[in-house]
This record gives sequence, structure tokens and C-alpha cells, in this order.
Amino acid sequence: QVQLVDTGGGMVQAGGSLRLSCAASGRIFSSAVMAWFRQAPGKEREFVAAMRWGAGQTLYADSVKGRFTVSRGDAANTAFLHMNLLEAGDTAVYYCARGTDLTSTPSQYRFWGQGTQVTVSS
Repeated sequence: QVQLVDTGGGMVQAGGSLRLSCAASGRIFSSAVMAWFRQAPGKEREFVAAMRWGAGQTLYADSVKGRFTVSRGDAANTAFLHMNLLEAGDTAVYYCARGTDLTSTPSQYRFWGQGTQVTVSS
């Protein structure tokens, strides 16, 4: 069983930056895909970004392209989401997830973090 812990959320002004971290209970192997989703109140869970851990291939939602970057940490068990030029519309609970396919579909990811709140004020 893989356990994920996502942290780093907080409150920032529009235009600011945050870095979210996702720590896995063990090593993240090259076959894994690490992804980030977000969910605002009353809304469905929305895909944000994903990366093939070994190959580095990435996938981004159109709404965050050029602003957010998913990356590998130096540690073998940590992934990051770098969030820049934050907007009020980015306000949501953000979740990291692990799967095997580079996809934007939530049901394709088996393991999920508990979520971390990001609030962007304007």
C-alpha cells in the first residue's frame, strides 16, 4: 500500500507563488506517474499536472500551463508542484496522486494524498 502526504498549501496574494510537496511512504519507481489534482467547493476534482517519474514526460491542464511546473525532488520519494502567478481561480484543495498512466482522469490514479488547502486572495 502506497501512502502519500501532500503539504505546502497556504494563503497567498494573487501573483504570488507556492510550492506543494508530495512525499510517498517509499521510493517512487520509474514506472510511476505522479499527478496533482484540485477541487474547489461544489466542483468536481480537476486535473492540474502529471509527470512520468522516470522519463520526465509531463502533462498540464491548459489553465495552468506556463504557471505551474511539476518536478521530481532530489529525494526518491518526493514530488513537487511549483505554482507561480497564482490567481483567485486557483483556490482549491490540492491533492497529489500516484498512478501508472500519464492521464488527466482521476479514476486512473489509485493512491491519493489527504489534500492541502491553497487560497489565493485578490
